[in-house]
Amino acid sequence: MNNKTLFISVAAFIGIIFIVGVMMYKSQQPSTIASEYLPALERIDAPEKGGQHAKVTIVEFFDPACGTCSQFYPLLNNLVKKYQGKVKVVMRYAPLHQGSEDVVKMLAAAHLQGQFWPAVALLFANQERWVENHVSKPQRALLAIKTLALDHEQLDKDWQSSTVAKIIAQDIKDGQTLKVRATPQFFVNGKPLIIFGYDELVKLVEAAVAEAY
Repeated sequence: MNNKTLFISVAAFIGIIFIVGVMMYKSQQPSTIASEYLPALERIDAPEKGGQHAKVTIVEFFDPACGTCSQFYPLLNNLVKKYQGKVKVVMRYAPLHQGSEDVVKMLAAAHLQGQFWPAVALLFANQERWVENHVSKPQRALLAIKTLALDHEQLDKDWQSSTVAKIIAQDIKDGQTLKVRATPQFFVNGKPLIIFGYDELVKLVEAAVAEAY
């Protein structure tokens, strides 16, 4: 066997091993969240956008300091627009970066004033100003949020309140129940995004829409 033939044979063998590995990984992952864990996907008054009576729900556990979350944000908006009235997005907090727990409290406080979506869009668009080496700088994030049209005094009271602390604690607990270890983590009608990627999320949503409608 010459070197070229040997190389092709080894490459083919590695390719087969990779395919088998992916298939085994997928087979070990749940295609749908177990029924006893489904309540962990939902929280009354969590920020959401899209069709009020949409039959397809994308739940995202996110960290505002997460660069990938920022990159996926326009895609989610596009999916809501593409399937107008059929798809909605629900956002859940998963503050995994250092310093992010205070930042998500600020977002929750902004949500109490109906300003969650402008606030999260602003933070995503300006991550480099308040995140350094994957570490959140809460006071910088607060200054950014305060450029929005909201009650600054009320915002300060709310984000440091026990009410908001309980909201964040619930999201963190639910994330742990659902084994959210990285952000963003997506669930579409109870099905987790097993293989991570833009195209994979789009396909999962397309399949859910086709099944629901």
